[in-house]
This record gives sequence, C-alpha cells and structure tokens, in this order.
Amino acid sequence: MIYLDSSIVFSLQGKDSNTIAAIALVRSAREPLALTQLCEVEFINAICRREFLGQITHAQAQASIDDLELNLGKGVYELVSLPEAAFGRAKTLSRSLTPVIGVRAADVLHVAAAIELGASALYTFDQRQRKAAKAAGLKVNPLP
Repeated sequence: MIYLDSSIVFSLQGKDSNTIAAIALVRSAREPLALTQLCEVEFINAICRREFLGQITHAQAQASIDDLELNLGKGVYELVSLPEAAFGRAKTLSRSLTPVIGVRAADVLHVAAAIELGASALYTFDQRQRKAAKAAGLKVNPLP
C-alpha cells in the first residue's frame, strides 16, 4: 500500500500547481492507494479554506469534496482508519525529528500512520514531511 498525505490528495482533487505530477504518481502506482480520516479532514478543511479566501466558489469547493467521496466510493483510494499505535509512534518521532527538521504534528502523525499501516511508501509534496518520512525509513515519491 502507498500512503497518500493531504498535499497529494489536494493536488489530485483540488487542483494546484502539482496536479499533473500527482496524477502521474498515482497512475504509475502498482499498489493500492490509502489515506486516513486525518487526510480526509485536512483535504476538506483546505478546500473550505480556499473558499473562505475567495479563491474558489462554494460550488467548486463542494465539487472537489464530492469528487473525493466519489473516488473513495469507486475504490480509487482506500480510506483506512488511523491506527491507535500511530499516536505513540508519532510522539517518539516528534522527540527525535522535530528538533532537527521542524516537522508539524499532523505531518509526524501521517508518517507514523504510514509506518503503522505497513505502507511501502508515503507520497507527499511537503518538504519537511518528506525529510521526516525518509528519516523514519519510508520511501517517498520523487518531486516534480
């Protein structure tokens, strides 16, 4: 399984400067693509924030959210539960990685979830999260 973080999902579903690269990544994937409820919430919040900032209309925001739900329903992505053990691992990773990399809590939690779920790789466009994932022994996607 390949773990998708919210930056990848946002590029796929919300459209941004990394959309073409994100599409190429998922098309080339040879394993199931998974995301957690954390990713789903971050995506919805990011889309709604774009609406708040006047970058997109309410209809566009709703269409992006509906598109994600449609893709989850079709099995394009698998929505998996955030493992309870990810929180303990995230605390350990925070102590070792945050003082060095400056990674945010949600990003550490994504890395920990990917490890606990047994993901073969974590796909992200976030630079600090990439560093944290690599430091934790995960493979990451190439950048565009």
